[in-house]
Amino acid sequence: MKREILVNATPRETRVAILEDGQLVELLVDRPDARRMVGDVYLGKVEAVLPGIQAAFVNIGTEKSAFLHAADVVVEDAPVADDEDDDEDEAGEDAGGGSAGGGRRGRREVRPIQDLLKRGQDILVQITKEPISTKGPRVTAQVSLAGRFLVYMPFASKVGVSRKIDERSERQRLRAMVSEMLPDDVGGVIIRTVSEDATKEVFERELNTLINNWKRIKRKTQFTRAPALVHRETNVTRGLVRDLFSAKVEGVTVDSRQVFNEITEYLTGIAPELVERVKLYEDTVPLFDKADIETEIRDIFKRRCDLPSGGYLIIEPTEALVSIDVNSGRYTGKRDPEKTVFKTNTEAAREIARQLRLRDVGGIIVCDFIDMETQGNRDKVIHELRTHLGRDRARTKAHAVSDLGLVEMTRQRVRQSHWQSMTESCPTCSGTGRVFTPETIVRRTERAVRRMSAEGRREPVILRLHPEVALHVLEQEHDFVKRLEKLAGFPIELRDDPLLRPDEMKLVMRGAQRDVTQQYALA
Repeated sequence: MKREILVNATPRETRVAILEDGQLVELLVDRPDARRMVGDVYLGKVEAVLPGIQAAFVNIGTEKSAFLHAADVVVEDAPVADDEDDDEDEAGEDAGGGSAGGGRRGRREVRPIQDLLKRGQDILVQITKEPISTKGPRVTAQVSLAGRFLVYMPFASKVGVSRKIDERSERQRLRAMVSEMLPDDVGGVIIRTVSEDATKEVFERELNTLINNWKRIKRKTQFTRAPALVHRETNVTRGLVRDLFSAKVEGVTVDSRQVFNEITEYLTGIAPELVERVKLYEDTVPLFDKADIETEIRDIFKRRCDLPSGGYLIIEPTEALVSIDVNSGRYTGKRDPEKTVFKTNTEAAREIARQLRLRDVGGIIVCDFIDMETQGNRDKVIHELRTHLGRDRARTKAHAVSDLGLVEMTRQRVRQSHWQSMTESCPTCSGTGRVFTPETIVRRTERAVRRMSAEGRREPVILRLHPEVALHVLEQEHDFVKRLEKLAGFPIELRDDPLLRPDEMKLVMRGAQRDVTQQYALA
């Protein structure tokens, strides 16, 4: 698989596109006004301890207090069941996303939150999930710091190896090498995937850097008053280079000389053999236009996503989950309907996995595949989905296809999706995507005028409608105003008002200084 990274950087926005075999699969966007927070370390102050949910709320200086679960509190003397292997830090794999919550630290005994924390207590925490919707950030006290080859965990006590390193002998060699150089009582580490060719000197240099960073953080807390930021995770571009750029990536193309210099300077210190793979793009045609991915970026905000054979997906984010509906569309196959359905579902499985990465969708996801008759075809479709989900850097889990053709799955969510972070609710429809029809607005108008009449009002009234609704009245209901005047018993003048929303109307008394819309517009 050919993998490329494109970086489009401007003073107010940095966009990073990851391409696999020429196809856009991930988009990372970083802006000064919406800085990524995962991996940042704060000195916080416990605001509330809630035994009922075994959690505490910690003031870290953000708009909403951070959520800290009892399982994420450091317990110095708690017994830990060591696992032979550890999953690589998934959050650290997210460019600029930090190293929070790195890997599994073993199965700790979870003590009651009220025995661990007290209100007003200062505590060092690291963000593992950014604020989403009405929820504040989620944090952990089990801080971890990511380097290129190692994830350092001050409160752990073992050496883990990424499961993505397949060869058992190589895992044992790396574990033995790092265990030998790890000082006693300084914590534990996870050896990352890109470490397969790293030397002992490289490990020692990075381990010392990470330990010194931790010491600096600890020193800073002694002279800092909570709440305060004490360590900021690296920016999106450097984080991506640290976590993803390896010999398996064909190259990085950057259209900003400043960012290009930053990347090459960083690589010179940690992986000089990769410097030649970084290219500065200086063409007059914008980089993303040259790669023909701007259209794909615009399409990630659309509900509909077309499949190669003619089928399509409908992707609907909701408050509780994301629903994905698979439709055959114009693809009707030849003779065998089961083959037609199977082909559409197989294409859909591949595209669903890509769209989840591209849109950065997380949480609970329900995929409604087209019903398949045979269990064998269902198994093949779920295998296809899981295979392509395996390329995802976020943790995913997909259950088997149900009898109704539904697949329930989850995807790790550490921040808002692009749809949430880059769009806002429409002021006209309030996010529903629907507005009332002209016919509905006209009937509402009738009911509002009836109320005015019932209250004994007899002053002339100006009726203001959106131009489309006013046109509907003139074309479809010529005698509407006359009927309304006869019904109400007072003169009515119809006017169109382009400043109104399509499903808004106003009733204003002539000569009156006040607008009576609020009293009569809703029915």
